[in-house]
Amino acid sequence: MIRWRKGEVVRVRREWPGAVELDVAVAEGECRALAYPPLVGRPEVGDTVLLNTTALAMGLGTGGYAMVVAVPDRLPQDPSGPGHLVKARYTPLQATVLGADEQGSPHHEALREADSVDGMPVVVADLHSALPAILCGLYADAPGIRVAYVMQDGGALPAWFSMSCATLRERDWLCGVVTTGQSFGGDVEAVTLHTGLLAARHVLGADVAVVAQGPGNLGTGTRWGFSGVAAGEAVNAAAVLAGRPVAALRVSEGDRRERHVGVSHHSLTAYGRVALAPAQVVVPDLPGEFGAAVREQAAALAPRHEIVTVPVDGLREALKASPVRLSTMGRGLEEDLAYFVTSAAAGRHAASLLS
Repeated sequence: MIRWRKGEVVRVRREWPGAVELDVAVAEGECRALAYPPLVGRPEVGDTVLLNTTALAMGLGTGGYAMVVAVPDRLPQDPSGPGHLVKARYTPLQATVLGADEQGSPHHEALREADSVDGMPVVVADLHSALPAILCGLYADAPGIRVAYVMQDGGALPAWFSMSCATLRERDWLCGVVTTGQSFGGDVEAVTLHTGLLAARHVLGADVAVVAQGPGNLGTGTRWGFSGVAAGEAVNAAAVLAGRPVAALRVSEGDRRERHVGVSHHSLTAYGRVALAPAQVVVPDLPGEFGAAVREQAAALAPRHEIVTVPVDGLREALKASPVRLSTMGRGLEEDLAYFVTSAAAGRHAASLLS
């Protein structure tokens, strides 16, 4: 259930496209809050704000903000632009956006009969944190290419929540963000993952697409109860649209949970059970006993997919040059090097498919 608080804005901490981070005074003291100006308007110091404090009360890492639901005394203007796609449907903050694939869009004609992404490599990952690492691997071997991020709706719904995406767009590491399903706030909006991939290719002109959920993976410690299961569906979507699916494994040497050490059971389920179309599964050539264990675990996917072993030389240095901070489940590059190197290896392999 939702936890509500009313508070007063005492400080604007920082801003990035689509989002403002605030300090808000509430009965219990001060709390950190996040507002999305396109939805609720831009809060100013002294404004009274209505907060949803559910994630903050639960102590969630990725979602550990109070969320500004409204600035009751200063509502934003009604939208005047085109668009009739409703996302976050039938929630109090449902938003109307212009979909690239809808009839009123200037891209409708390009997408109406589109049925192929023309062999475009599509790198699929479970976690949002893999995105910048994949890009590090891509650009290390193929500088100057155009890469689009296609965001699924398994985690955060607003793309504005991702500070990484904002920085990657600013540095031209992404030619655009496509938000699909119930997610919204990208440079391009799409109804489904399929039209999202088509938009990445035919609207943004991407050479490569990276598909992953937004920040905030949801898991339950069960085989099927995790939002990353959608990675398998992304493989199917890429294949049916004549793309070249590249599966990035979730690998960890730093996770304390046994089910995620080596190749995560999430990857084995999503790619081994959900993905019905074949993909190229990238296995990094990691050294030592841990590397051997990863190769052995990944071999379970061989009956359905092509296992591709990718060298990792130079990837650590490429990752250190990332324009955004690398972090997964609170662990940085040196705390879980295997995770980030594995994602970068998937990017390196996708780059090789362009030559």
